[in-house]
Amino acid sequence: MEFYDMDLFQNTDKVNKLLARYGVKFGIYKNNVFHEQLFPFDAIPRVIGADEFDYLEKGLKQRVKALNVFLKDIYGEKKIVKDGVVPEDFIFASSGYMAECEGVCPVKDVSSHISGIDLVKGKDDEWYILEDNLRVPSGASYPMIARQLCRMSSPKTFREVKIEDNRNYADLLKKTMDYVNTGGLNVILTPGRFNSAYFEHSYLAERIGATLAIGQDLVVEDDVLYFKDYSGKKERVGAVYRRISDDYLDPMNFNAESLIGVPHIYDVCRKGNVALLNMPGNGVADDKGIYYFVPKMVKYYLGEEPILKNAPTYLPFYDEDMEYVLEHFDDLVLKDVAEAGGYGVVFGNTMTRQQKADFISLLKAEPRRFIAQEVIDFQDMDIMDGDQIVQRKADLRAFVLMADEPMVWKSGLTRFTRNPDSFIVNSSQGGGFKDTWVLSH
Repeated sequence: MEFYDMDLFQNTDKVNKLLARYGVKFGIYKNNVFHEQLFPFDAIPRVIGADEFDYLEKGLKQRVKALNVFLKDIYGEKKIVKDGVVPEDFIFASSGYMAECEGVCPVKDVSSHISGIDLVKGKDDEWYILEDNLRVPSGASYPMIARQLCRMSSPKTFREVKIEDNRNYADLLKKTMDYVNTGGLNVILTPGRFNSAYFEHSYLAERIGATLAIGQDLVVEDDVLYFKDYSGKKERVGAVYRRISDDYLDPMNFNAESLIGVPHIYDVCRKGNVALLNMPGNGVADDKGIYYFVPKMVKYYLGEEPILKNAPTYLPFYDEDMEYVLEHFDDLVLKDVAEAGGYGVVFGNTMTRQQKADFISLLKAEPRRFIAQEVIDFQDMDIMDGDQIVQRKADLRAFVLMADEPMVWKSGLTRFTRNPDSFIVNSSQGGGFKDTWVLSH
């Protein structure tokens, strides 16, 4: 299904210049070096039919429900471990597991309030989930602001095509925060204006009417969290959408060297006096090793068959899977479970003989550290390359927000690779993004 509009094409450069002016950039630290760059926008939208999105919506709601139950269980009774569904090695050895979260019950039993689920559509027309992001998933602001600018550039397009309005993400996020708010302000906690995602933090705060704060603006007194403005006036805080990673959130409970967190904020959360979105410790559920077990979680906790499929995945931790990986090494993609952003991903068929031998030695020495997956031949999408239309690989980050029930945003972040030989679409690897149009019924 194609929606090619010359107004949109002709204004692509203009839209990208406006995005740059608004500071729509991203950055990443690697090897102690910070790189910041623009996130290029492509005007050809990804289009998803109404019925197809209904199917995705059901599957995404089911998956996020199961993951939330898993998080409550794993920091509580650990029934899924006791019943032998998930080996304890995959819990306590996970880099995302945090012992400080043991026994902490989040407000209204919601741990992952904003989930970013990454999917691809194979050439077999099946959707496959590649990854669950339950810590601090980002990216919703990009299609929001891009759609806004595209509406200005080509209003005729949006009058003629019946698509879901993606401006309601702000309403979904506000509903999510209000649902768990313990009484007080809604706050978006940012590391500060020099953070690469500061645009998103400030944009979302403005859209939902929340208070944008840095760590120094928040103070804990008598087990209550307060926002303190420039005049010294204090207001109680009821919910914090924190855009700071677990380690740096609270120097008194996590990394003592953090200068951007809020001392004792987790103590207030532990007592149920403030809601943290998302909860610390969620990383144990989006570990790439745990990903293998999510379909089993759906069956175990919900008593349902999974609607959406994982990519076929093997755990070298298991002897039979190790045997399969070694036999089919050249046909697989290997992923380091501790890495993110497209790093730590290697394709067996791209290695030299020596690289392969070295990697297999490491795999045998640290089998818990890696997963192996079949390479899904996912669909190419049209993108603009100068004045030419070319095809590149693309994924979709769907956003699921949890209040009394999970809510799936009828839009999403479609990321694509600009390298014709690459399957890795992450922005940190030089990719771009496009709008996601969900057609209306």
